[in-house]
Formats: sequence, C-alpha cells, structure tokens
Amino acid sequence: MKSLVPFRDINVHASNSHYAFTSPSSPSAQTLVVERPSGDIRLNDGALLGAKRVSSIAGILGIIKLRLDKYIIVITKAQPMGRLKGHMVYKIIATEFLPLRERTLHDPDEDTYLNLLKILLKTGPMYFSYSIDITNSFQRQAASNPSLALWQRADDRFFWNKFIQSDLIEFATGATSGSGLRQHGHRESGADPFILPVMFGMMRITTTRIKSTPLTFVLITRRSRHRAGTRYLTRGMDEQGHVANFNETEQIVVLNDESRGLGGIGIEAGMQNGKVSGFEGHDMQVMSYVQTRGSVPVYWAEINTLRYTPDLQIRGVETAAGAAKLHFDEQIRLYGDNYLVNLVNQKGREVKVKQAYEQMMRMLLSSPSETSQADHATDEKIHVVESTQRSHDYDRLHYVYFDFHNETKGLRWHRAQLLLDQLKEGLVQGQYFRGVDMPGDSQGRLEVRNRQVAVVRTNCMDCLDRTNVVQTMLARWTLTRQLIDVGVLRPGESADDDQAFKILFRNVWADNADVVSRSYSGTGALKTDFTRTGERTRAGMVQDLNNSITRYVKNNFGDGPRQDAFDLFLGAFLPDSSSTGSSLVFVDRRPVLIQSIPYVLAFSVFMVLISSLPRSSSGSAWWPLRLFAVLWLAIGVWCFRFIYGHGVLYVNWPKLNTPRWANEGYQETMGSIRQDKIIGSFIARHERGASTARISHLEEGKKRIQ
Repeated sequence: MKSLVPFRDINVHASNSHYAFTSPSSPSAQTLVVERPSGDIRLNDGALLGAKRVSSIAGILGIIKLRLDKYIIVITKAQPMGRLKGHMVYKIIATEFLPLRERTLHDPDEDTYLNLLKILLKTGPMYFSYSIDITNSFQRQAASNPSLALWQRADDRFFWNKFIQSDLIEFATGATSGSGLRQHGHRESGADPFILPVMFGMMRITTTRIKSTPLTFVLITRRSRHRAGTRYLTRGMDEQGHVANFNETEQIVVLNDESRGLGGIGIEAGMQNGKVSGFEGHDMQVMSYVQTRGSVPVYWAEINTLRYTPDLQIRGVETAAGAAKLHFDEQIRLYGDNYLVNLVNQKGREVKVKQAYEQMMRMLLSSPSETSQADHATDEKIHVVESTQRSHDYDRLHYVYFDFHNETKGLRWHRAQLLLDQLKEGLVQGQYFRGVDMPGDSQGRLEVRNRQVAVVRTNCMDCLDRTNVVQTMLARWTLTRQLIDVGVLRPGESADDDQAFKILFRNVWADNADVVSRSYSGTGALKTDFTRTGERTRAGMVQDLNNSITRYVKNNFGDGPRQDAFDLFLGAFLPDSSSTGSSLVFVDRRPVLIQSIPYVLAFSVFMVLISSLPRSSSGSAWWPLRLFAVLWLAIGVWCFRFIYGHGVLYVNWPKLNTPRWANEGYQETMGSIRQDKIIGSFIARHERGASTARISHLEEGKKRIQ
C-alpha cells in the first residue's frame, strides 16, 4: 500500500550520475532518483548500487533552478514544536543545497541567488508535519478527503514550498517526466511520500490549564504565498485578487488531549494524561476559531523616497472591482460571511485608503446601507456599510470601520471594547468550529459538532500593530465563550480570571504579533507591551520608537533583497540561463557620480569631525583649519540635500521584479537631475549611448503567477 504521508526519515545517496533518496524505515518503498546534471526524476524499485550514503535528512524542501544549475534543497535539521492532536509538528532549523552539477560553476548572480535563498530559509519561520495537514484549519481538515496524499490536501495559499516542489508534483501527477516529456496521465504515487508541504508563519503549542482543567492551547498563523513580500513593496491587491500580507490565524483549544507533547519536555507533572477533570472517559475535543488579516483590496501603493512617510498612490477603484470580486469570491467560499474591520485613520493621508475601501463596498453590495456613530472624540467613531438584502454572495460582506486612533489615544485601550460590542452579534452568529474525536476511526477524523460560518477580516495600513490588538481582543472573547459552552467556565467567568493562563495567552498573542510583523516589516510589532501586560508602558514606548526607526532603515535600505528572496523562492521570478556571464541582474547601473554621493557625504562628515578635534596650534593656523571645516561642511550639506531630495535613487529597490512606480520614479528623477546646473552635464555625458534602466524589469527572467 502506498504511503499517503511523507517519510519521517530519508537517507541521501550521492554518485557522479545521480542523487538517490530512500527511507530506511520503509525498505519496501521505491527509491526516488534525481539524475545529474539533467534533473530528470524517476523511481527505482529497491536501492541503487554504487552510490555513497551522504547523510540523513528530515525531508526534501524542493528543487529550484537558478541561472547555472539546479539545486535540491533538503532539510537537515528540524526542531519539534509540540503535538497537535497527537501529531508532532516541526520547525525548519537548517537546510542544505545539493547542486546537480558535479563541478560547481561560479557566477556573481548565481552566488547572489543562493545567498538570498539561504538567508530567507534561515530567517523565515517555516513549519511542517509528517502526519497532519497544518496548512488547513481543523474545519477544512474535517472536510478534506483522507484518501489523498498529504500534499494533495494542502491549502494552495499556505503550501509555501509548492513552487519548488513543482518538479516532484508534476512527476507524481504524471503531468511531465523529469525530462519534460508528457506521461499521458501516468500517476507515480511512489513519489508522494517525498513531497513535504511546508507552512510559513507562526506556531505555538502549549500544554496548560484553566482553573485546574488541563488543555492544549495552540495558536497558528499561516501566511499566504500569494503576493508575499515586504511592507512598502507589496501593498493592496493584484489582478488575481491576492492581497498583500494575507494571514490566517487559528486559535485552537484541545480538551482531553492524550498526546504526550515532546516526550516529557516542558510538560507539567500530572498533566500527561491530558484528561479534563470531570470529563474522564470523554473523547478528545477540538475547538478552533479562525480570523484573517490582509491589505485593503484596492490598487494602492506607498512609494519610498527616504522620507519617513512614503508617498501614497491609489489607482481608480473602478479598475480594481474585478480583482476585488475574485478576492471576496474566495473569502466567502472559504469562510462564509466576512466582517471587514477597517482600522485606518479617518484623517490625514490614510483617509484616501478608507474612502477607496468604502467606495469598493458600495460597488459590490446590491443595496448598500450606511450607518455612522459619533462621540466627543470623533465624528465617525464607527461606520458600517452592509446590504439590506441578500441578492448575491457579495451581500455577505459587512464593512465595519472603527476609528481606532482617536478612540484609543491617550492610552485608553479599553475603548477598543466599542468595536467588540459592534461585532458581538456577528461573532455569535458566526460561531466557531468544534469537533470530537472518533476513537474507532483509523484515520483520526473528527466528528463535527459545530462549524464556523463567518470570519472577521481585520486590516489597518500594514495589517500589523492595530490589527494585532483587535485580533487578540476577539480571540480572548471567543475563547471565554468556547470554555463556557463546554462547561470549563461558568457563565459570567472569563479565561482571564486565571492569572497564569492570562499571562500565557497574552504572551502567545504578542509573540504572534512579532512573527507576523518581522515577516512583513522586518521588526517586531508595535504596542506589544499592551498585548503582553494589558497596559501601555514607558519601556514599551521606547521599544516602539526603536522598532519604528529600525523599520525606516530596513524598509528603505534592506527590503529590496528580502523581496527578491521571496520572489525567487515563490516563483514570481524565474532566472534565465540563456545569457550567462552577460547583463548581470544585480549590478548597480546608476551613474557612478550618483553612486558616489553617499560616500562623499560620509567622507565630509569624517573630515568635519577631524578638523573639529582640539589641538594646540598657533593662531595663524586657526583660520585655514576652520575654512577647511566649513568647506567640507558645505559639501556634506549639499550631498545630504541631494540624497534626501532624490531619495528614489537611493532606496534599495528589488532587482528582480522592480515595482512599476519605482521605475517611473527613477526615470522622472533622472530627468530632473539632467537639468541640474551642478551635476547635470556630468550625468548626461555618462548616459550618452547607455541605458538608464537601472531598475527596469530586467529581461534576465520573467514573472510567473502561481
């Protein structure tokens, strides 16, 4: 019988002609063979002779083709994170790239590609399980087909290594052979156990108790692989309806959990049997609640120019209606009714995003009705847009604007309760998932007792800090409701009444906020002192200031390479091997004079500091020294003003899929510099007969929409 789940142990055997992958715990299973250097894939009955065993690995992450070679990426170290309904979940700690060429070829772009991927795999939090589908919520798992291989059940949005698994997937499904020839639908199920789906996001599994009742508390955040990227380089929505920074967060409580955790690691004495007091002999129960977050679904962007606040651009809302329909078609199909909580500011630059979102809602709803609430703090505390009748699926969208900034300023965080009061009716009607284990079921399925039929989709500008506060509040309220429903708490009690669990809950959600924020903005989240302690602290404000400064630096000077790494790993950019050695992708094509100005600025600062050092000298030498300092100070001021005034030239843009607005900004800025009285003639002379496409979409690769 063919295995439907990935192998837990794989040995790698290498020879000059191939790599062979075998599972020592499944000696009767076929051997996966990847030919060198072609990359052709085949299955072999039994082990291959003549190959040397290289190492044991935790799994095959995928196969990726770069400019000069193909590489098999293998997981060499994985850390157990805990058991989810008895199934162990692992975090990827270390990976290795196995080149298909016997002799490694060196190329500047190839080395950069490899470095980008290695940094992403080292810093990106990725998780997997051999026996449970962690890309799907428990509710979707309950509806899946257990006769399919684990990778076939995976949610396409959260199957993060699907692109680099495409060679194995195509081979397994018979779409193509390793050489690219059609197999006429011949299914190679022997390859299924070598395909390991990986999730990107956050995973925390904790065995704890509430009021002497033992339980397993789990928080999972799954980041979508569609339109994945960094803070200012991926905003809004694409033409396929995928929004930036889309995350699904599932809060899970497992009662009567008989799993053994990490084999005794970190499990409290007396809790090993996992039985709920008063529920001895009861079956395992799983309760989960899902929330989502994602960028405002219109075409909009924020353009870095080195200023602290980027320029905001919003394209016509009408042009985005088709993509918005695709987005909400998927959201309604997967989650049911959508409560769209918008937390952007209603004044200043953010109001344009608010207005665009509300205009989109009026276009989608069949008979939109709007209501507003005001108070002493704001003229529009809450603004609701929803349909008065249900003529089509889009009438299942319920837009709720909450003026988070004005209502909670002055550390009045309790005012967020106003939003909860507005949403309570929808939360009650939307329900949550509850399933009971079926002991007689060999596949470990759950008997569904209750389904979640609605979701709260929250956003602010980044879908980070304000969103974290609101999602934590909704999760706490729902958890209390769940525990009352199953009798763990009495009516009127709250999960926060247990002080130890209260601290655990807050810290897990704060950790989640930090993980989501680091993946998108490069730093931990803001306002996590409130999430962790329930109040705003001075230390938290100082940490927020540090994070804000760090975000500014990373978003302007570090996000380009991070975006390139996402695009490369997810298949949004395909390296071209046809022009090896020429037209390098990562070379800086700006005029040398433009490149040199930051160095001149740094040198001028150095010279000013040197000339200001105290020294014993005669009065006759004082004036020349001061004039020297003034000269370098003037040069430094001019360099700073030039850099700040032409910031688009000094932002570290992605080199693979450069945003359209970055290319337009570059060309416009270079056009203005050519008119500059001081350096214009030098720039024009440098560019005569040369291309200025330093950040245009390069022909070295092409986009691929997955």
